[in-house]
Amino acid sequence: MKRPPPSASAEPHPQALPPTPTRPRWSFDVAKTMLAELKSQRGIALPLAGMNLTWFAKITVTTAFLGRLGELELAAGTIGFTFANVTGFSVLTGLSAAMEPLCGQAHGARNRALLRKTLLMTTTLLLAASIPIALLWLNVDRLLLRFGQQRDIARLAKRYVQHLLPDLAVTSFLCPLKAYLSSQGITLPTLFSSAAALAVHVPLNLLFSRAKGIEGVAMVIWLTDLAVAIMLASYVGITEWGKGDGSAEAKGCGSGEAKQGPRWWEQSAAEWGTLLRIAAPCCLTTCLEWWCYEILVLLTGRLPDPRQMLSVIAVVLNFDYLLYSAMLSLATCASTRVSNELGAGRPGNARSAAYVSIGVSVFAGLCGGAAMAGARGGWGRLFSREKGIVEGAKKMMLVMAAVEVMNFPVATCGGVVRGTARPCLAMYASLGGFYLVALPSAVAMGFAMRLGLCGLLLGFLVGAMVTAGLLVFFVYRIDWNEEANKAEHLTGKTPDEMNENISA
Repeated sequence: MKRPPPSASAEPHPQALPPTPTRPRWSFDVAKTMLAELKSQRGIALPLAGMNLTWFAKITVTTAFLGRLGELELAAGTIGFTFANVTGFSVLTGLSAAMEPLCGQAHGARNRALLRKTLLMTTTLLLAASIPIALLWLNVDRLLLRFGQQRDIARLAKRYVQHLLPDLAVTSFLCPLKAYLSSQGITLPTLFSSAAALAVHVPLNLLFSRAKGIEGVAMVIWLTDLAVAIMLASYVGITEWGKGDGSAEAKGCGSGEAKQGPRWWEQSAAEWGTLLRIAAPCCLTTCLEWWCYEILVLLTGRLPDPRQMLSVIAVVLNFDYLLYSAMLSLATCASTRVSNELGAGRPGNARSAAYVSIGVSVFAGLCGGAAMAGARGGWGRLFSREKGIVEGAKKMMLVMAAVEVMNFPVATCGGVVRGTARPCLAMYASLGGFYLVALPSAVAMGFAMRLGLCGLLLGFLVGAMVTAGLLVFFVYRIDWNEEANKAEHLTGKTPDEMNENISA
């Protein structure tokens, strides 16, 4: 019997159907997963971006008021705030970053007792760390003189830093409260409280800068931070009242606690060990990144005409602070999504969250660099009337725009590895990229090649590229199933629950 020709109207054999729907279906599933993840991240990232934008807008307003006081006040305030960041705020912020994987995975596992314990322990840790930091701040002028800063700048910077001392205690409460809420995807309270603080920041600066000069500008910083801390503490106290510890708590608190009831205020040596084990590399990673850029400011003070160069870098970095608000929101969002999914036992979703976050960061980096390059014409006039400062900022912002393109993926990849409770990976990348590449290159181009501030920024561009490459490689090598198993032990979830979620 002859087979009908291809053009015949006979029905084809079912096996002859081409498997064309396979690829479109795969593409559709991938696109559907990406869109769902983008929607999840949008609800976290947008409020975080607004919150961080208002937060760093306060720094911009502060710098603007310092510039209105005079060139010396702007230079001294920049050096003083740099010293405070290097020795104080970077340490406290880094230590509190340990809450992101711990609280994020605990939230995914519905272990509220671990959430509350981590908040209490981290606040205690930050308060203890503030004591030696405060003692160091009292000798800021001697240290600045040893670094070769001019005596008048060092003396005025000491007055500025001394009036920032109360902000150490305020930050010890504020950073853990912010991390506690953001790890659960709760961002609107921090956004509204930060916006309210920014609204009063300007009139308070008008009042205090006229009455007390540079000391008044410093006082306004911790006063507005205190207002935010009080509002967030009130929100947490009200919303947490009467809440249980979650169904997973009884399974994860250890022997005996499930029968005795929740005791979230009690901490064991093992729990402190877990916190310190994660907090140490988180702190080092944050410090390495912050210190590198603050060392840039210190190196700028060694260039010819240090007052003008310090003013220029202050103007440039204030735009960087605004972009950093977006970087930080993407990094926190990535850490939150990855840690929540790992805590819930969904490694596939955690991997999707990581890759989508990195893709968004690349696009955001291009937009951020373009924004800095486009704003360089008029940005300097917001801070100074000096022609040299305005023109210098216009030139340096073009170089810094290229650095920002790389900074976005660096920050987001750091958030991904932090969400897996492996902050050591980010620490290694920062150490290699910034300290083995960026700083030596910056010194060589800025001083040996006599390129000045432009050479310093070019060195940082090279370092940022190396750091981004290392972090992308580290993320690519992550075994997500293994990380989900680690989250099981961290949050106290049972193996049956984890295997059920992984298979799903």
